[in-house]
Amino acid sequence: MPEIRNAVPALDSSQAASDFKDNIEPKENIATVDATYPDGGLRAWLIVVGAFFSTFSTFGYVNSWGVFQTHYQIHLLKDSSSSAISWIGSIQIALTFGTAVLMGRLFDNGWFALPAATASVALVVLTVLIGQCTTFWEFLLCQGFAIGIASGVIFGPTLAIVSHWFKRRRSTAMGIVAAGSSVGGSVIPIMVQRLIPEIGFAWTTRVLALLLMFTTGILNLCLKRRLPPVITSGGIFNWKAFKYKPFSLYTLAVFVCFFGLYTLLTYIDVSATNAGIAPSFDVYLLAIANASSGGGRIMTGVLADRIGCMSVMIPGTLLAAAVTYAWPFAQSLQSLVAIAIVYGFASGIFVGLQAVPLIHMGDISDVGRRTGTLFSILSISALAGPPISGAIASATGDYKAVGYYAGSTMVVAVAILWYVRYLMTGRLFGGKF
Repeated sequence: MPEIRNAVPALDSSQAASDFKDNIEPKENIATVDATYPDGGLRAWLIVVGAFFSTFSTFGYVNSWGVFQTHYQIHLLKDSSSSAISWIGSIQIALTFGTAVLMGRLFDNGWFALPAATASVALVVLTVLIGQCTTFWEFLLCQGFAIGIASGVIFGPTLAIVSHWFKRRRSTAMGIVAAGSSVGGSVIPIMVQRLIPEIGFAWTTRVLALLLMFTTGILNLCLKRRLPPVITSGGIFNWKAFKYKPFSLYTLAVFVCFFGLYTLLTYIDVSATNAGIAPSFDVYLLAIANASSGGGRIMTGVLADRIGCMSVMIPGTLLAAAVTYAWPFAQSLQSLVAIAIVYGFASGIFVGLQAVPLIHMGDISDVGRRTGTLFSILSISALAGPPISGAIASATGDYKAVGYYAGSTMVVAVAILWYVRYLMTGRLFGGKF
């Protein structure tokens, strides 16, 4: 029984148990698992180290898309529109999330090491091949589709593995893991921006590949499942989880939020160039946002263990929406830096904790499939969001309408999250969830 349900008197415990049991079948095929969690110790924290480098190598890479978007618009793909170029990054994000449903299913059934090692090699090789691309379609296939799939194979089981090793400190561990993407999203853009003028784009991708060889090597050495595999009924998606209303609504909230969540990170560099900021400094805005995001993920992970994950996510997401509304009106370097810092911190709260609530909405043995189901659904909005924003910018000639659109998606998500919190605690205010 998930611990949240047991802690909330307002919920009908017998119905919760019935919903819970529906998610895992057949019962006789489920392995008896150790109910205790290490919640610390050398091996458990090495899992966190490996997961940290997993998110560094995948979402740290994906969150660096802004530096590639700017370089392609100005140099390599200057005959293509910003909206068209953004499809490369959107597909990369969508497939990183979308592949998670397949990997979640494979992980629950015992597969991890071989797919992770194969995808790690592919990620390194594909990064070298980016430097040889010259046309839009080559970049789309190599950097969008292929790297997106490789990143998804690596990232897909990562959060499920961490959930095997932590329970009481789960939000703290997840926050540290999520900070890996912030560190990667800070290091990679600066590295790429500084190296391109010195050694050219092709050699820059080779240096980046060497960095990824190191980080993926660590994750393959450190990550290991703890609980035994389970045999679950049904297909790749866990459709039965949607019988539980909080899970369905939480999935909807995350889906809506991702229509606007990556907009600012994708276009802040381009908007800075339009505002007259020197292109040589633009990339630092993305790096600043990602660095600030790391602070948000770690600090709020610790806080979420104390007051509840949703109690932290809701105000953080609302702050991200407010900053998104303000972003298009920032025309000076100082104001854009402030936007990057605050937005990075606020968005880091949402991203760092997004998997934690659904872990409490079912059995731990099925967490890989449940996480994969959520990520695959949100991949649709992650795919469509930045191109929609780019199309709005092209149609209006600036980013004001883009800010209204992206910010509003997050406000709607906050309203749904609040209702989910109410369903889980029976209270509009108070209660730990």
